Amino acid sequence: MASEKVETVVAGNYVEMEREEDVAQVLLTLPYSFSQLGMASGIVFQLLYGLMGSWTAYLISVLYVEYRTRKEREKVDFRNHVIQWFEVLDGLLGKHWRNIGLFFNCTFLLFGSVIQLIACASNIYYINDNLDKRTWTYIFGACCATTVFIPSFHNYRIWSFLGLIMTTYTAWYLTIASLLHGQVEGVQHSGPAKMVLYFTGATNILYTFGGHAVTVEIMHAMWKPQKFKLIYLLATIYVLTLTLPSASAVYWAFGDLLLNRSNALALLPRTRFRDAAIVLMLIHQFITFGFACTPLYFVWEKFVGVHKTKSLFKRALTRLPVVIPIWFLAIIFPFFGPINSTVGSLLVSFTVYIIPAMAHMVTFASPSARENAVERPPRILGGWAGLYITNIFVVAWVFIIGFGFGGWASMVNFVRQINTFGLFAKCYQCPKH
Repeated sequence: MASEKVETVVAGNYVEMEREEDVAQVLLTLPYSFSQLGMASGIVFQLLYGLMGSWTAYLISVLYVEYRTRKEREKVDFRNHVIQWFEVLDGLLGKHWRNIGLFFNCTFLLFGSVIQLIACASNIYYINDNLDKRTWTYIFGACCATTVFIPSFHNYRIWSFLGLIMTTYTAWYLTIASLLHGQVEGVQHSGPAKMVLYFTGATNILYTFGGHAVTVEIMHAMWKPQKFKLIYLLATIYVLTLTLPSASAVYWAFGDLLLNRSNALALLPRTRFRDAAIVLMLIHQFITFGFACTPLYFVWEKFVGVHKTKSLFKRALTRLPVVIPIWFLAIIFPFFGPINSTVGSLLVSFTVYIIPAMAHMVTFASPSARENAVERPPRILGGWAGLYITNIFVVAWVFIIGFGFGGWASMVNFVRQINTFGLFAKCYQCPKH
């Protein structure tokens, strides 16, 4: 009984870390999304994508348990081996699914790490603007490269709990500071005004609740991975208690000013509380950079054949080539906010929503597969019929709204940032001195 309680706490920390991984920096851009969507749509999309994200996390957990159970029946030994999502797809559906999953998952994690690095530079600038954001990106890139020495997710246990505290503080700081600040003179809330802005904002929220690209690796670290789906749902509900009040309060206070300030911290007056929020975000973003990169490190280690070596130094040297392109991309595309929407529409839509839903439907397409399933859908969902209807809805919605309209809008907005600020922008959205 005691071991089960420990397992639940540790698993809860891991899952909270996964949920906070993207929410940490998206917390600062959600008010920007509200200015694009309007208050009502912003709230509705958060609730909708929070529910969809929890659903696909459930599907991934079911597929993981199915894969592992089948392999263990074949006497496969997983000691000193971390199971990853592409291996689950390979074992259940074959190499073509594996290759598709590997491409989208790795590309998403790559750009997720890029966004963390961009966020670090964007945040520290509001404490010390003696250096431009590009220079800060150089500095934090070097700092984040030290994550190659962190072996696995087990080493993030205490940091996962601290990260939760850091994000909670920042969320409530944004809420309280905005309410105390009050509405700026002549505040306007014109959103939604343009389709491009509307779907750009929606895909940023899609990205917010699509942070479970490391679900399989976390489940592999659990004694009872079946608990994952419930813990993830509770974590999502907690995240909503942070994102809804903070985004609503900042948008209420500053309105359309957020359209040109994707980082909410840029509009709040400098105080010791704001500086504390920035410092906590910087620490947390360093942690989540490593958290997002760890699956990439594992993939690369397996590719070059050093995944099972016990030499920490050898593994660290092997991992360095993974960090270099992340650093470079953060310098080329420093568009904090717009890049979230682009990644959300083009990568998260497939990685976290479409592929898991389709993989689940194909895996259990035959009557025998459904009959022998390790974990069957609960009756409250309507059994297999209800599950398939829900999966079809998720695939259709995300493909049309998220990838289709969202991809069009986010790319138009992204190109607009390039035309306005240029590649390798020295100081994106910095006020003129």
